[in-house]
Amino acid sequence: MKYHSTNGIVGNINLDEAVIKGLAADKGLFMPENIKQLPDEFFERIDKMSLDEVAYRVADALFGEDITASDLKKIVSETLSFNIPLVCVKENIFALELFHGPTLAFKDVGARFMARMLRHFIKGRGSRVNVLVATSGDTGSAVANGFLNVEGVHVYILYPKGKVSDIQEKQFTTLGHNITALEIDGCFDDCQALVKSAFMDEELTSKMFLTSANSINLARLLPQSFYYFWAYAQLKSMGLERELVVSVPCGNFGNLTAALFAKRMGLPIKRFIAANNSNDVVYNYLQTGKYNPRPSVATIANAMDVGSPSNFARIMTLYNADHASVCADITGAAYNDNQIAEAIEKAYKETGYLLDPHGACAYLATNEGLGEGETGVFLETAHPAKFKETIESILQQEIQIPDALQKFISGNKQTVELSGSFKEFKEYLLKEVLHEGSEIYY
Repeated sequence: MKYHSTNGIVGNINLDEAVIKGLAADKGLFMPENIKQLPDEFFERIDKMSLDEVAYRVADALFGEDITASDLKKIVSETLSFNIPLVCVKENIFALELFHGPTLAFKDVGARFMARMLRHFIKGRGSRVNVLVATSGDTGSAVANGFLNVEGVHVYILYPKGKVSDIQEKQFTTLGHNITALEIDGCFDDCQALVKSAFMDEELTSKMFLTSANSINLARLLPQSFYYFWAYAQLKSMGLERELVVSVPCGNFGNLTAALFAKRMGLPIKRFIAANNSNDVVYNYLQTGKYNPRPSVATIANAMDVGSPSNFARIMTLYNADHASVCADITGAAYNDNQIAEAIEKAYKETGYLLDPHGACAYLATNEGLGEGETGVFLETAHPAKFKETIESILQQEIQIPDALQKFISGNKQTVELSGSFKEFKEYLLKEVLHEGSEIYY
């Protein structure tokens, strides 16, 4: 399979180069030249298949031309060492719980898959790969834990100071080894801008082997399409797969983009709801046809605090920038902090189901957006305990912290504090080059 940039200048790129580079030289995001349609027989028997089997068939359609079946099966099985259950919250509304991985967030799947794919591609290259990651919350923890102690790779996590939850911060600032946390004086968009600027800096890229594990990177983004096939498989086993509407909490729009790839591969989802918080630039685009990115604002659904989502470019490429075509597949919703808090409280009282702030946006959109005869699935993307203080202040009661999170709380925070200046960030990275001689390489 060959890949091209969303900016239309760079093309004819192999998968290994697209994964290792992350971002195209023309500043665009990589897209496959074509999207394979899965055969009818796959959908006919999908409800009889295991999660590993479903994921492998999808991964094979996406990556099978470039990775052997045995290697790809190994990558998939190592990635999915946990289940992704579908839970009925109320009549005709289901939560797809994506938080049963090591860091209790949906990004565990993409991060683990990419770590293993990158390891596969860099083996034998002889130089350290430096992964730059901007995070507004769960990306940092998922990538840090997914890449921890992966030989030949060093990860730099850039995150906005004071704008991620304490538990999220602990999950990527206490690991050490090949993980370095950079605490940036700014917002998520500033962190993302630093990462993109680093990729475009000729001096840096000539001295450091840089890639990204944000949803900028295809190997991080595309495995998230597994979720939608698995939700469909579970609903099909119940006879509820028709008239399916899926609500996705959206920040950088990687998860929704992966869902749109799934639909292009033949997955019969009727439509998607893009659920936003107050950072509603894509919601406004859906209403008006005009896209006006702006600085992000802080909300209690912090992982969605993105004012200029990178993957909007991929959505535009998928739909040839045709607003009507986009709106045929995607409707939108946006909620402020008060609405999110009310949804968490009301859902818990009425159904006993505990939402996190991001899942609450998607739940609200599902509750309000379903038509007659439709079945709704909303993505519950992180365990509520990752937002302990917020949830407890809303419910006025204590919630339990799972053992998987407890182990991070006692760790010592280790960070490097930087301003939002690219000059300072670049100088820091260039100093890091001097230390590479003591690293272990492939």
